[in-house]
Amino acid sequence: MTDASTDASIRPLTAELWPALEDLFGPQGACYGCWCTYFRLPPARRRAGTRETNKAHLMNRVEAGPPPGLIAFQDGVPVGWMQVGPRADVPEWNNARRVSAPLEGEAVADPANWAISCFFIRLKARGRGLSHRLVAAGIDFARDNGARLLDACPIDEAKQSKSVGLFVGSTRVFEAAGFRPVALRKPGRPLMRLEL
Repeated sequence: MTDASTDASIRPLTAELWPALEDLFGPQGACYGCWCTYFRLPPARRRAGTRETNKAHLMNRVEAGPPPGLIAFQDGVPVGWMQVGPRADVPEWNNARRVSAPLEGEAVADPANWAISCFFIRLKARGRGLSHRLVAAGIDFARDNGARLLDACPIDEAKQSKSVGLFVGSTRVFEAAGFRPVALRKPGRPLMRLEL
C-alpha cells in the first residue's frame, strides 16, 4: 500500500485546479453537497440552497482568489482538500455561538488571523497520514501569506479514522503540528492555536 503521507503533492487551489476539486468532491459535492460552504454561508442560506448553489458559491470564491485552501494530489489524482485562510473568509466559523469563535477581544478582520476550518479526504486515502501533510503545508501557506496566528477547532475523537465527523480535523493531528489549546467551549472540541 502506498503511503499518502510521503508522496502527496499539495498545491493552493486556484481556478486552474477547479476541475481537480470537482473530481475530489464528486457529484454529491463532498459531505452531502456542502462544497465546503458550511463555515462560509449563514445557516438559513445554506438550508435554502442546494448542492448546485453551494458549488457555485465556492467556485466563485476560487475564481475571485486568493486560494481559499490547499488540494493534495497523489500520482496526479486529487486525494485531499483543506480549507485554510484568513478568519474573515469563513464568517460562520467566527460566530460567537460556535466553539471556533475567536478569543475575546481578537479582531476577526485582522488579515494576520487565519484558520484551518475544513478537510475532505478521498475515502481510499483516509487514515494514512494525509491530514498531517495538509496541516504542515497549511502552516507554510499561512506563514508565507502573512498569517501571525493559525487556529483550528478539531474534534478529540471519532468512532473511526474514516468518519465524516472529522471534517474539522483531529486534535491529535494538530497537536503533532505544534498547535496548543487556547479555549474549550465544548468537551472534545478545543480551539487550538499555532503562533507563526
